Amino acid sequence: MNIGSYYEPIDEHRYKPTAHAGGAWDTDEQHFSPLGGLIVHAMDRHLAARPDSGPDSDPDRRPVLSRISFDILGRLALDECEIRVETLRPGRTIELLEAVALIAGRPVVRARAWLLAPGDTTSVAGGAEDRLTPPQELKSWPMSEVWPGGYIASLDVRPLAEPQPGRTTAWISTPLDLVAGQMASPLASYIALVDTANGIAVRESPSAWMFPNVDLTVHLHRRPEGRWTGLDTTVTFGPTGQGVTSTVLHDADGPVGHAQQILTVRPL
Repeated sequence: MNIGSYYEPIDEHRYKPTAHAGGAWDTDEQHFSPLGGLIVHAMDRHLAARPDSGPDSDPDRRPVLSRISFDILGRLALDECEIRVETLRPGRTIELLEAVALIAGRPVVRARAWLLAPGDTTSVAGGAEDRLTPPQELKSWPMSEVWPGGYIASLDVRPLAEPQPGRTTAWISTPLDLVAGQMASPLASYIALVDTANGIAVRESPSAWMFPNVDLTVHLHRRPEGRWTGLDTTVTFGPTGQGVTSTVLHDADGPVGHAQQILTVRPL
């Protein structure tokens, strides 16, 4: 049974965040994770509204999202947001979309997504790592003891082992809808949890150090399925104020791709 959502739709392009989208660094801000999923949701709706996406088109031959890169431009206030999507490079086999999220009329996130045509490459598929222990065999971890905010409180986090500084592998899921009254794709719901990676393997206490990410880039070699997002995450801090969060992404059937986040590391 659904118990709520991260966003409520206002009109075709505008959404109101609920308290469940509240951030971890500042509870009066949006956590980027659900906003990233909302941007993918807006891209899905943009593609579905096009003439070539009608009932006579073949959904198995349409290009699918294979890489998306988000640049976080400023403060993500917990206020109404508008998302505009355009096609920068149309094509039957390769396509490029751009989305801009605005709050109070100011761009706060820019995202670009490459869509690539699917095909049967089963005979040459390989190189992926092993599957993770299924989430059903693991216990939940109270991540809200480390981080505040409505978003973190909404999660079911199940690590494969006790989280360590800079290194954790965990499954993430949520009972909440992404957008109230709208069906989100499995990909949008999956991406809506990926930015959590920077919070599961903290190297230093967030009460002493800040290490927010200013971007998120996701590469996918396979479409993720199911309600669980698997994060095999390593966090590295450099000596001059930068850090990197690197994650192998999983679903229940195994790895699906990789995510990278660049961090600005500062003492509080």
